[in-house]
Amino acid sequence: MGLFRDPRVKNVSEGDQDLQPLTNEGFPPPKDSFNLAYLSYFTLGAGFLLPWNAYITAIDYFSYIYPGKQVDRVFSVGYMVTCLLFLLILITWAQKSSARFRINLGLSLFLLCLLVVPVMDAAYIKGRRGLDVGYYITVTAVVGCGIADAFVQGSLIGSAGELPEEFMQAVVAGTAASGVLVSALRILTKGALPQDVEGLRISAILYFIVSSVLMGVCLVCYNMANRLPVIRYYNDLKERAMESKFLLGDTIVNNSADTEDMSFPVTSKNLFGAPKEGGGPKFWHVLRQTKWLGIGILLIYAVTLSIFPGYITEDVHSHLLKDWYPILLITCYNIFDLVGKSLTAYFMLESATIAIGGSVARLLFYPLFYGCLHGPHFFRTEIPVVLLTCLLGLTNGYFTSVIMIVAPKTVPLQEAETAGIIIVLFLVIGLAIGSIVAWFWVI
Repeated sequence: MGLFRDPRVKNVSEGDQDLQPLTNEGFPPPKDSFNLAYLSYFTLGAGFLLPWNAYITAIDYFSYIYPGKQVDRVFSVGYMVTCLLFLLILITWAQKSSARFRINLGLSLFLLCLLVVPVMDAAYIKGRRGLDVGYYITVTAVVGCGIADAFVQGSLIGSAGELPEEFMQAVVAGTAASGVLVSALRILTKGALPQDVEGLRISAILYFIVSSVLMGVCLVCYNMANRLPVIRYYNDLKERAMESKFLLGDTIVNNSADTEDMSFPVTSKNLFGAPKEGGGPKFWHVLRQTKWLGIGILLIYAVTLSIFPGYITEDVHSHLLKDWYPILLITCYNIFDLVGKSLTAYFMLESATIAIGGSVARLLFYPLFYGCLHGPHFFRTEIPVVLLTCLLGLTNGYFTSVIMIVAPKTVPLQEAETAGIIIVLFLVIGLAIGSIVAWFWVI
């Protein structure tokens, strides 16, 4: 890794004593040996979405165990609304607790909620159907995952926003890899065992056990990453920024021409942002800086979750693929979501305006997917549905990655964590809206 050049800071002449660069030419950041830091953040990105992907991809198991329940839609509302509520709490609590504590707490809760399914099946359900107590415990575990998501996702995205952009790219690519991993695991467990009730049960239990083991790996990776020299370097950089005597500077320079390319000159008065009350970043100040990017990501996930997974798993059917159809559609979505989130490592869209415009253009998926239910006969066959599902995943992944990378870099360094939490808040609002709109697909 080369010397970190934060886009908020321009090179300045040595003679200008009022201009202060964020890094020192004599002390470049340590190298990320063997890409351990990058791989750790990639693993963490995969980890915080693993429980969600685990529950929604095991739809065939839950649909059999709890007949007559609209499992996917209940899971979506329970998870997303809970996550949103706790993110709102986190916004006020974030300055009173460390990101490390919140992330460890959330990962531990994730692990506990993943173990609920295999333990309950072995001790209580034992293959029986329609047990209401089991259903309510399962929904409670999903709600617990929503709480854990608020702690992990908000804090992890905020922390990655304080690092060079490759670490944010690692996190968002990891979130997509989580879906691919879970889908592949589900296909392997379903295909390797007999296609009967017992085979379905064993495959789902094995599936959740493996997911639990992977969550334990995430706990180890996170605590290991914080000890790596490159991560400690940037954590120390933030601490110096927060403790700097320039924290009481006047205001951020807001030159429209320079703001467009996010590389305006930084002086001792604007390096650390607007005046702070009590020493912490102003939430509303950061919100004003990132609101349009937030609206863009809200639209992305409102559209995505109103279609995926509910519409894909419950509303479209295939006589040829039968119960494999929803699993394969979920896999297609997850693969192309990973492709989209990985593209930013090779081609990064420079214009935030285009990214926001692309987010709005995704509203066209509504009439297109509606046509797959009520349109001409060809539109209701497998090929158009698969193609649209792949495009849904590709655009979701790419525009998400662009916005996540850009947003924390539009504010001063010590406000990057707050910007990350705000973007996640918009994201979860979009997920909550999408999970509610998904009910309108019910036929």
